[in-house]
Parts: sequence; structure tokens; C-alpha cells
Amino acid sequence: MTRRVVITGAGTVNPLGHDVPQTWAAMRAGRCAIGPLEGLRDLERLSVRIGAQVTGFDPAAHFPRQILPLLDRATQFALVAAREAMAQAGFAPEGEAQTRAGVIMGTAGGGNTTVDDAYRTVYEAGRDRVHPFTVPRLMHNAAASQIAMAFGLRGPGLTVSTACASSNHAMALAVQMIRGGAADVIVTGGAEAMLCFGGLKAWEGLRVMSTDGCRPFCRTRNGLVQGEGAAVLVFEAEDHASARGAEALAEVAGVGMSSDAGDIVAPTRDGPVRAMRAALADAGLAPEAIGYVNAHGTGTRSNDVTEAEALHEALGAHAARVPVSSSKSMHGHLIGATGAVELLACLLALREGVIAPTVNLVEPDPACAIDPVAGTALRADVQAALSNAFAFGGLNAVLALRRA
Repeated sequence: MTRRVVITGAGTVNPLGHDVPQTWAAMRAGRCAIGPLEGLRDLERLSVRIGAQVTGFDPAAHFPRQILPLLDRATQFALVAAREAMAQAGFAPEGEAQTRAGVIMGTAGGGNTTVDDAYRTVYEAGRDRVHPFTVPRLMHNAAASQIAMAFGLRGPGLTVSTACASSNHAMALAVQMIRGGAADVIVTGGAEAMLCFGGLKAWEGLRVMSTDGCRPFCRTRNGLVQGEGAAVLVFEAEDHASARGAEALAEVAGVGMSSDAGDIVAPTRDGPVRAMRAALADAGLAPEAIGYVNAHGTGTRSNDVTEAEALHEALGAHAARVPVSSSKSMHGHLIGATGAVELLACLLALREGVIAPTVNLVEPDPACAIDPVAGTALRADVQAALSNAFAFGGLNAVLALRRA
């Protein structure tokens, strides 16, 4: 019999809050964390000067002075989020149990602020040496490795990098590893910190960024807004969690993954449809069982229409009445970490019956024929939810969650 996988802990640092309770409170209130960028070098050279920053985060309050030089901003977020998740899960493995616990994290860019600083040192300042910890800071597996070391997780450890679907892919792999018996517990999620000059300049080149806000599924939408942060969750075999008396926050009932094999940046409908159908089939859920969809919903012209069409094909007539929202309208697009933060919105819906809204949506686009939760949060009895992530490169990952 396939092992069931449940979530026993959740933690986050993101623009809406420095922990899960703060994040949920912001989602309930429909608070938007997008605003003018502050504190960045060469800000005047950017065409896009808005974003969703993590404000009030003091690294020195979380890490000893001798450790900080080893940690990029993204890894700092990941470690703080992991502490919260592990504390809620009440999981502190010792001995043989450490070899049955692993970590799988997602990130699209790794240590972007470290890369930006190193390039400035070499090319702008003309120095011949960079910081000796540049590689341990910038490598994509930094967060996964630091989490493993912090909590003694000696089982499978790796990082997934699939652009905007990174954390959903990481969590999907965590489910499969636990089901397959490779581990009993996987600490998983995503972390990203691209709000630096180089990171933003690169995204400006794609011409998909909004200069005035994120309005998914709105007729006036004009692009995405970047955010930063991390979310980490403890995925655990249900029998293992039950044996140690841990509370299940929700069940990760199904996962679906697909590739468009189409265009490197333009989305297609077929790939997302297959990923959603695969997640439903894996979970043994009919489309009508889904009470909420956390959409990928980036706010770009093409993504939102394509996703709405894909929802209709995957869910049939139910797509016209199931509540759909994009929490990116509040916390921005956290790129490789976005799916993990959005999973928190699904947990809020499943546990408290509160569906986070799509803020800034003032005029629904008739081309997106869905039922968007706009402006304010919606009360609903949600038994199951889908969380979508569709990435550049046509890589798709969808998670199906069920109330525990």
C-alpha cells in the first residue's frame, strides 16, 4: 500500500510576514506587500522600481556573527523558515532517525545577491579576489545543505531548479521519495532572493515586469512583480507522524508534473492541463472535489488567459464555479520559492476555510472565464485544493491537497 504523505510543520519568511501566523493574517486581510523598492544599489538605473520586499528582517537577530558570512539572503530566509516548520512539527531526529530524514529545496537563482556582489567586486571595483565563501553562498544547494546541517538530516538531500516551478517540483519529489520508502520525513519548500540590481535587470530584459502593480486575471494587468522570501514545510509519512503523535496540517494527496516541450518562455495549455489531471488522478479526486485553486496567476497577458483555459479543460464545467485566486497579487512572484509560499494559502483554506483573495483585481478579464476571488478573502468549506506552478521552459508542477 502506498504511504500517505501529510504536512506536520510549516514556516516562512516572505513579504507578508516573518512567520506563518503573520502571513495568514495578511492573507485574511488582503494586504498587499508590493511597493517602491528601497535600499538597493543603483536603483536609479532600474526601469522597474517596485517589488515585494521582506522588510524588517535583521539577520543578526537570527544568526551568530561567525555564521553570517556563509549565508546568502535566500539561505537566511530558508533557515529561519525551517526553524519554524521543525518547531511546529516537533521533529528533532536523533541517531538512526536522522538517516531517514532528508531535505529537498527549490530555487531558481540560488545566491543571487552573492553573485551580484561578486561581479561588482571583480568588474566594477577591479579587484582580483572575491569573498572566500562566495561559492558556498551562491551555490543552488546552499539552503538545502544548511538546513540539513542545522537539523542533522542525513537522508536524501538535493535542490531542484525549474524556474518558477522549483518549489512545487521539490515538494512533489519529496512526496514521491516518502511514498517510495527512501525517507520517512522530508523538509521541503523553496527560497529566493532576486531583488538585487543584477537580478532585476535580467528580468527587465524579458519585458514581463509591471511598473505599477500585480493584477492577475484583471483586464488591465500588465505584468508580474517580483518578491523574495522562503517557505519550508515538513512532509512526513502519515504512519510515521501518527506514531510520534504529530498533528497533520493537511494531506498532500497527489502530485502532477509535465513538460510543454514547446516554447522556452511562451506558455501552452496542454502542459498545465496534463499536470492538473495527473495531480487529480494521483490523489483519486474528481474535479468537483476541488474547493479552491491557488493559480499560478502571474499577471502577465498570456499566462493568465492560458491558465484559465487550462483550468476549463482540466476541471470541465467545475472550472466556472470553483474559487480561484492568485496570492502573487499580495506577496509578488517569489520565483523558485513561490509555490511553497502559495501552499500556505492552500493550508489556510483547508484549515480555516479562508480563501486568500486576488487583490488589485478591479475588472475581471472576460477572456479569463473563471471565478476569481477578488479584493477580499472568501469564507468557504474547502475539503481539497490545487496549487499550480507553471515555469518558463514549459515545466509544470501541481500539488493536490486534502483536509487532514
